[in-house]
Amino acid sequence: MVTVVERQVFDFLGYQWAPILANFIHIIVVILGLFGTIQYRPRYVVVYVVWAAVWITWNAFIICFYLEVGGLSKDSELLTFNLSRQHSWWREHGLGCAREEAAASFGILQDQALVSGGLCALEHSYVEALHSGLQILGALLGFVYGCYVVSVFTEEEDSFDFIGGFDPFPLYHVNEKPSSLLSKQVHLPA
Repeated sequence: MVTVVERQVFDFLGYQWAPILANFIHIIVVILGLFGTIQYRPRYVVVYVVWAAVWITWNAFIICFYLEVGGLSKDSELLTFNLSRQHSWWREHGLGCAREEAAASFGILQDQALVSGGLCALEHSYVEALHSGLQILGALLGFVYGCYVVSVFTEEEDSFDFIGGFDPFPLYHVNEKPSSLLSKQVHLPA
């Protein structure tokens, strides 16, 4: 959950609207899954398990997107819904990247610009791919744990015994045959 919130912050900084929406839904579903676990509601946990599979698929797509697998381009505006020309926050503020002052052009001062050309300790596409890989790992653990919780909850529901319930030999057995003692008339001497 902490890594999702951290990722949400950096996606907001980069105006990445599709990941912002996906992260928000993920946070809501994780809370729903935790609530289902605490309140013994297997349907809520099943919703989380299904979402975990979707989350794994989404993060695999993000990895492919930033590593440009299958014709995807990290320079496209796919993740911003074509609403802005922003890119990943890590692209402008990479880990260990050297920054240099840009020369003033025509009297307009510019801020520092990111120096490209391999001077970064870790390129932005790898940072995004590592984020997604960490999300996949967490979702896999959540998926397995969610399946286990659902199986435990459904076992507990199946083992519950109503009084005179569905068991062929209930604990409180009621004899349906009339007892010979009850059916005999008692003859008292007159």
